[in-house]
Amino acid sequence: MDIWKLLLRYLSDMNCRSVALLLLFVSCSKESTKNGDALIPSIAPAICDYEQKEVEMKATGWLKVFEDNFESDLSQWNVWTGGAYNEELQHYQASNLEVANGTLLINAKKESVTGNTTPQDPTQKSFGFTSGRIESKTNISANPNAPKVRIAARIKLPSGKGLWPAFWSYGDPWPTQGEIDFLEARGNEPTKYQTNYFFGTSTNNNLVKGAEHVIETDANLTTCYHVYELIWEESKLTSILDGTVVEVKASGGYIPQLFGKQQRVTLNVAVGGWFFNNLDPSTIEEGTMMVDWVRVYTSN
Repeated sequence: MDIWKLLLRYLSDMNCRSVALLLLFVSCSKESTKNGDALIPSIAPAICDYEQKEVEMKATGWLKVFEDNFESDLSQWNVWTGGAYNEELQHYQASNLEVANGTLLINAKKESVTGNTTPQDPTQKSFGFTSGRIESKTNISANPNAPKVRIAARIKLPSGKGLWPAFWSYGDPWPTQGEIDFLEARGNEPTKYQTNYFFGTSTNNNLVKGAEHVIETDANLTTCYHVYELIWEESKLTSILDGTVVEVKASGGYIPQLFGKQQRVTLNVAVGGWFFNNLDPSTIEEGTMMVDWVRVYTSN
C-alpha cells in the first residue's frame, strides 16, 4: 500500500492530531529495532553518490590518521600476489589493479594463469580467474590510546555473478589478531551486503559463531558510490551506510578481545568460494570494484 496516497485520501477528514499520528507511523515504519543507542532501520537507506561529512566529524572529535584518494599510485599498500583461501577461484595480481582519475579499479577477469597457490605456498596452480587485492602498510587498532577507530571507504560495488567484493581488516596469525568485515557482497545481490568478525586464540581456529549480519538496502549498490564505515570500540562494532547507522554488534562474544589488536585495511574482489552456494564456475561474470577513497579516523 502507498502510505502517502492513504494520507492524501483521508487528509480532509482528519484533524491535526490524527495527521500527526499517521505521519509518525510513516516516519517509523522502516525502523525495526533499538540496538544499543541506535535505532536501526530494517531496510537501510542508501544515498547515491553520498559524500562523507568530514567537517561535522571533525567538530565531534574525529581525527584523520590515514587517507588515500588514489590520485597517483598504491605506495601506501601491499599488493597480494597468488591465490587465496576459502575455496576462492582467483589469482590475485598487480595487473588487475588500476589507479586512474582519482579512482582505484579492482578488475576481476576470466582468464587462465598459473601462479603460487598462496603468497605463502609457492606450489604452482592453474587459475581460471584473476583479480586484485591490496592491504594497507599502516596498521589500525582500537586501543586505550585511541579507543575509537573509524574506518571508511567510498565504493561502487561490482555487478556480476560469482563476484565477492570486500572491505575489511585483519592481522596475522589469523585470527589471533582478529578480523572485522565492514563490507562483503555478492555481485548477484546488488541491494545487500554483509558484516562479520572473527577471533581466536590459536592459528586458524575461529571461536566466533553467528556474527554475520546481512544488511538490506533500498537501492542498487552497484550503480553509484556509497560510503561504508565501521566504528571499532572495545564494547561494540558499529556499521554505517551513507551516514546512517545500520547495525551495532554489541559487547558479548569476543568483541572485547579485538581491542588492542593490530590489523591492516584490505580491499579485494574474490571470485567464487564458500561465500556462494552451488556456484557453477561457467556462470561467473567479470566485474570491477571502484574505490574513490579510504580514510581512517581516531577519537577519544
